[in-house]
Amino acid sequence: MAIIQSLLQGIPLPRMVKVRQKFDAPADDNVEQTLRNEIAKEAVAKKIQPGMRIAVAVGSRGLADLPVLVRVTVEELKKRGAHPFIVPAMGSHGGATAAGQQEVLANLGITEKTAGCSIISSMEVIEVGRLANGLAVLIDKQAHEADGIVVIARIKPHTAFRGASESGLAKMLTIGLGKQKGADSCHAYSFKYMAKFVVDMAKIKLEQCKFLFGVATVENAYDQIRIVEAVPAEDFIKRDQELLPLARISMAKLILNPIDVLIVDKIGKDISGDGMDPNITGRYPTPYARGGPEISKLVVLDLTERTHGNANGMGPADFTTRKLFNKIDYESTYANALTSTVCEPIRIPMILESDQQAIAAAIKTCNARELSKVRVVRIKNTLQLGEIYISEAMLSEAEQHEQLKVCSEPQLMKFDESGNLVS
Repeated sequence: MAIIQSLLQGIPLPRMVKVRQKFDAPADDNVEQTLRNEIAKEAVAKKIQPGMRIAVAVGSRGLADLPVLVRVTVEELKKRGAHPFIVPAMGSHGGATAAGQQEVLANLGITEKTAGCSIISSMEVIEVGRLANGLAVLIDKQAHEADGIVVIARIKPHTAFRGASESGLAKMLTIGLGKQKGADSCHAYSFKYMAKFVVDMAKIKLEQCKFLFGVATVENAYDQIRIVEAVPAEDFIKRDQELLPLARISMAKLILNPIDVLIVDKIGKDISGDGMDPNITGRYPTPYARGGPEISKLVVLDLTERTHGNANGMGPADFTTRKLFNKIDYESTYANALTSTVCEPIRIPMILESDQQAIAAAIKTCNARELSKVRVVRIKNTLQLGEIYISEAMLSEAEQHEQLKVCSEPQLMKFDESGNLVS
């Protein structure tokens, strides 16, 4: 690697400034009580009958207040005499194994102890119908055999397609509860048709299965719950589509644009289905979604602990590090690609020996006219965008922007003896 070191020798690394991005971000200040009130609504509460065995479907995303949402839902079901249990609803995530999916839940703070009920994790599915094109509509066997099903979902723009319903209640029914085989069926004809298949398959499941209600959330730009609703099953599709525009405008973003180099500290399946959200980075895995900032070079430094080696999302990056590469669990990473049929997110970027080398390589190749004035942005991940770092060349622009507050003096990035960033 001596040649690489020599090629990167002398590349100037800019001084960085901490900046707070200010967004209009209403939040529910008592999520627990709001959810209890929502479940108490007549249209919802009347569906819960004493003695019912009810499956509560929980996905693999890091939803805001997820342990609270699960615990309160379980408590409210028990209060009305039902017997709830949790089923993982995460398609092929967790390496497409029952044990792996239960482990994903545990890493999101969902255990039998925290939830107050049993967790039954299985990859078995039941076919409940077929689309006109012959694609099978499949659902988790444990959920199908219950007396009722409740779904917990965050409504959010999808990372690979656009449609009336994207990530939310319909997708949880179709892909989450479809387990690996159901997700595989929905993805069979590519993301070009995903918007239609998600809704069509969800409608069949709503007709054939015993869905009671869903807990739907919309988050604000600071990863806090803005809205939480209990939605009766008959209103799933309608409310899913009504809340999507609000979810879209509630998302955080990178305000300053364009960007020569974007540094992402960590990616993971707990952050986004794509490891890092393309709605934030502008790097989409398919041609069926677009938007976001103009970024010349993208650097990914590490994986989150909760992703357990699933490096789905590294593909859109231009550079990564040896430490990330050494953490990759190829079985769980490749399971995603084989199910979604999209391989770009799991491609391996150029690997550099350290954070310092990866950042220097990105700056060297970003084609900025003056490397001493390079526009660099550093973020923790694509969920946490309240505080970010920008390079000194962007400081005057930030000082004049009403949505930005400068929080520090310019400082050089600090690296340890191995060349990795010191927070």
